[in-house]
Amino acid sequence: MRKYVPLACAWALAGAGASAHAQDTRTVREPVVPAACAVLTGETTHAGRDDAARIQAAIDRCAPGRAVVLAASNDRRDFVAGPLRLRDGVTLLVDAGATLYASTDPRLFDRGAGTCGTNDASGRGCRPFIAVDGARGAAIMGGGTIDGQGGQTILGRDETWWQIARRAQREKTRQNVPRLIQADGARDFTLYRITLKHSPNFHVTLNNVDGFTAWGVVIDTPHDARNTDGIDPISSRNVTIAYSVIRTGDDNVAIKAGSAGPTEHVSILHNRFYNGHGMSIGSETDGGVHGVLVEDLAMDGTTSGLRIKSNDARGGRVDGIVYRDVCLRGIRSPIEITTHYEQPAQPGRLVPDYADVRFERVTSTTPGKVLLQGYDDAHPLRLALRDVRLAAGTDVQQSHARVEGAFTAGDAAACAERFLPFPERVERNPRPQLTPVQARAYDYREVLKYVGPVGAERIEPWDPLADPLVTSPGLRADFTVDMRAPADGVARFPTVQAAVNRAVTLGGARRIVIGIAPGTYPETVYVPAGSPPITLLGRGADPRDVRISAALDASTTGAAWRARHGAAFDGAPPAVRAMADALKDLPALQTTGSATVWVRADGFQARNLTIENAYNRDGAVAHAECTGDRCPDTTGGSRVHHQAVALRVEGADRVQFERVRLLGLQDTLFLGSTDGTTTVRSFFHATHIEGDVDFIFGDTIAVFKDCDIHAIGGRSASYVAAPDTNRRAKYGFVFDGCRFTSDAPGRAGTQYYFARQWFHNERCTPYGFVPVDGYTCRPGDVDVYRAPHGTLRKRTLETVGKAVILRSRIGPHFEKTAPWSEWNRNGTLAHRPAQFSADDYWNHLAGTPFDPAGALGDGPRPVPADVYLGEYDNTLE
Repeated sequence: MRKYVPLACAWALAGAGASAHAQDTRTVREPVVPAACAVLTGETTHAGRDDAARIQAAIDRCAPGRAVVLAASNDRRDFVAGPLRLRDGVTLLVDAGATLYASTDPRLFDRGAGTCGTNDASGRGCRPFIAVDGARGAAIMGGGTIDGQGGQTILGRDETWWQIARRAQREKTRQNVPRLIQADGARDFTLYRITLKHSPNFHVTLNNVDGFTAWGVVIDTPHDARNTDGIDPISSRNVTIAYSVIRTGDDNVAIKAGSAGPTEHVSILHNRFYNGHGMSIGSETDGGVHGVLVEDLAMDGTTSGLRIKSNDARGGRVDGIVYRDVCLRGIRSPIEITTHYEQPAQPGRLVPDYADVRFERVTSTTPGKVLLQGYDDAHPLRLALRDVRLAAGTDVQQSHARVEGAFTAGDAAACAERFLPFPERVERNPRPQLTPVQARAYDYREVLKYVGPVGAERIEPWDPLADPLVTSPGLRADFTVDMRAPADGVARFPTVQAAVNRAVTLGGARRIVIGIAPGTYPETVYVPAGSPPITLLGRGADPRDVRISAALDASTTGAAWRARHGAAFDGAPPAVRAMADALKDLPALQTTGSATVWVRADGFQARNLTIENAYNRDGAVAHAECTGDRCPDTTGGSRVHHQAVALRVEGADRVQFERVRLLGLQDTLFLGSTDGTTTVRSFFHATHIEGDVDFIFGDTIAVFKDCDIHAIGGRSASYVAAPDTNRRAKYGFVFDGCRFTSDAPGRAGTQYYFARQWFHNERCTPYGFVPVDGYTCRPGDVDVYRAPHGTLRKRTLETVGKAVILRSRIGPHFEKTAPWSEWNRNGTLAHRPAQFSADDYWNHLAGTPFDPAGALGDGPRPVPADVYLGEYDNTLE
């Protein structure tokens, strides 16, 4: 399952560690992501939907100690819901790339009075988006986002949630809008690495909570969004907020205590605050606030800095407060301690009393106003200062304050490295584009000059467009194939295989051109390694006139193959016969044995003809959908039936196809090296290739120049390519100047994708989340899975799959947002996300047992990152 790199180890602040010790009486360590009990995938849009029922059902079914995962799947990354409620021990995990949106329908949040989305005197008409009522050990985690949609117009109104709040301010009323997360009476509640945005009201409210940890949380809401406090602990205890980043429209953090009791034992550690109203205590303090440590805090651009605020209508005892190692910049009131905040006209009896407040190593680098205000001589502010520095020009005002120590002149250099830019989330572009410089490296002559051991290729220049196959329209044939003419077994043959057999028998290094008369040749053709260079030349006016066709699929037995095609190999040369013998006794041919034309010979060429695997091309055979791990049969029998190869090129270098048609469904064209360790090259020019799933796949270098690529519909998804190139190989599949077309989506609603990177992992995956009890996937010498444990070879992980599409025309039905697909959805045993570059390879495996920099021993990642998938200068039709 997915792991997370320990955030404390990555935090760029001195003194960061794996645990946090301070006023919180607990020993707080970085949270650990639990195993998944369910994985839900999102949708492409979030308009008019409510996913609350399915999310809540998964939460209610989940066992304590497990997580309900909301995961992105290709461009299906959005969830929309009305109110949700967490249960004991259950984690809601919004994974990286996914967003959980709060619905904009106020009726879903209404408490029953019909007031949610209006203003009145109480402002309590809406339920929170996520409630944690009395739950123990609940959590919200993940690298994704929860978005309250505070700035969106709500259903049935012409205002946003935030505009309702502003109107309430003008009308002197209270807004009825939902809070984002509210915990009441909870125990040991955790937020970890989640991003919270655009809450209609407070982002996180804690009422009477014992044990709360926010670790690595990002809160991001505009500065003018009213009443959008970041985190508000109220009458709660044992609270830690660590390694978090907050910018919002009100208090970044506000520690409060009302009639329900004190707030105490609070640690605010290693955080950064940006726009907002500051690090606040109050204004409700009548329950008492005790034992607060604020340490290693950088505040940049908040309106107020370190603030204690209350008045005699809601004041109380505030003591044991320590601010240590704090840097402030661009703040109007860097220190503000007031006992008359929003003082009512009539004095009250709840007098604020601030004692034992300490500032240690606090620096304000820009001038502002400092207010130190006790209530009266009987209730003075008791404050100690040690190494507190203020910028020149700061206005210091104090009254009823007993201050130990003094302010000194500021030193901006002390905080020079503490102010970092807000970590803006850069959304991963699902259609990565090459730069012009990068694109130049994909010129076909540059791509095709590399051959040999993967990662240590040698240079052997090859320009196939200069070959006579392209430049000489009148090639002379050495042999002729014509099923209707008399054969002599020397120069005239009734089948293509018979002519190939003759060429293999003759041997030598001279190219042998085999001319093929128009017609359909129902046969398989096998060309062994060591053959002389062979060219198959269709003699028709059009590639459709000459067709080599068979109808084998992966489930065809060896006996069935013998009955259909075995006789053609009787008396064949030994090398040809060996290829046939490898198939004749198999219980199933598998994908590799289903090819109509199978080429192992270097220098093989074909021009002006069609190669077809006719299996199920008429749609007469119906099979269940097959999308996982090359479609294994989960009952333990043979592979299921959809794979059917038209052309297989295996370990052959400098193979070339000119004006050829390759027809099939799943797995039309298979381009493989002998054992995955050596790069070989193929070139396709002015060629038509069609199929439905993974119909161009393999691990070699292949250039497709000025080709027509046609995706056939009828299934839920169609993938043009399934490359499994080794990450160290210089290139994979390159499509240059091609046209990508497809059937219409049709009744099946087919989604068309450029590619998914082949991950032949035998159901052991370190990616995503697998909801299987006790599931493990660890490095090993074999790819194997015996539930619930599996091992995976390093070499399998390194088959990342490379494909680039340049200067091509893309048909209207191809996915426009995310045309590069993952390999099976998150939550399945065969999942791997799309990997656009070497950065993705490193990032996706970081923190897993397969960490490239550690367990795999790969050292530092390449800089700049190697390109795996990309586009350049394509045109959308």
